[in-house]
Amino acid sequence: MGLLSGSVSVTRYNLTKMPKKLDFEQARFQEIRPGSEVRVSKGFIPMEPGADYEIGHRRWAFRVRIDQLRPDPTQVRERYRELVRTELDAGAEFVGPKKRKELRTLAEEEILVTTSPSTRIIEGAIDGRVLYVASTAKSQLGIILEQLRRLGMDAQLKAPWTDREVPEYQSDVFVSHEPGESALGCRFLKDLVGDMELTIEPESGYVKLRTSDTNVTISGGVLHDLLHFIETDAEILSAKVTTGETSFRFDAPSYRLSNLRIETERHEHWTERLEERLEKISDVFDLLDAKFDDLIAQLS
Repeated sequence: MGLLSGSVSVTRYNLTKMPKKLDFEQARFQEIRPGSEVRVSKGFIPMEPGADYEIGHRRWAFRVRIDQLRPDPTQVRERYRELVRTELDAGAEFVGPKKRKELRTLAEEEILVTTSPSTRIIEGAIDGRVLYVASTAKSQLGIILEQLRRLGMDAQLKAPWTDREVPEYQSDVFVSHEPGESALGCRFLKDLVGDMELTIEPESGYVKLRTSDTNVTISGGVLHDLLHFIETDAEILSAKVTTGETSFRFDAPSYRLSNLRIETERHEHWTERLEERLEKISDVFDLLDAKFDDLIAQLS
């Protein structure tokens, strides 16, 4: 899944600090060379091999590649046992803790020699001062923001409550512990129940709630149980939502989309496909923002 193909998970950010010129080569990815002591390498690579990062006026597309060398724990354990056995066969009466630590380190180093790094790729795009990241995983989002800071950029989670002043909403059930998150998202998602344009998926649904005691997940035909929990003042943390044309999971406090299904026309060039997909992603966020404005009008 990513910005270019398949279903996509998306987190938006406002770029609060941005240099006049972006040079992704300043923080380009470097491969881990055989025999190197480097265990992790992170950096930017183009969206397509040999492609430019800048794809239009104030538009950029990039990927962040993370390579990590991690020895297989089973192989390390077996090699460690062999090394201990060798010490005993050589006449040692026992192998003490200090020696065992040395042998485990040796086993890891031997396995690493024949180990290839694992690779992860995270896709991103910048449109003006809005950053789209094809992930909702906090660890991956942290990596993206870390790499962008290397280029002189700072970012803030983009949501209606970060874009403009909105009435405060306090929840006795949900308390945010992450930057940019707000209980207003839960209040907004609760307000969508019964909406005719953005509908909580009624038949093959998925809803995660928080009550005063615990988290609750319901799936399938969710509406009956969902209405019951709403009456008990539970907060909706996330739900599968449909517009009739597409569906996605909406994570309310962080204003993120997951598993958004996008269909596009055939295009000769990847930039045209990316442009259409970004437009459709933006349309979904625009619809959510418009619905949120309706809620704010009620609360004001």
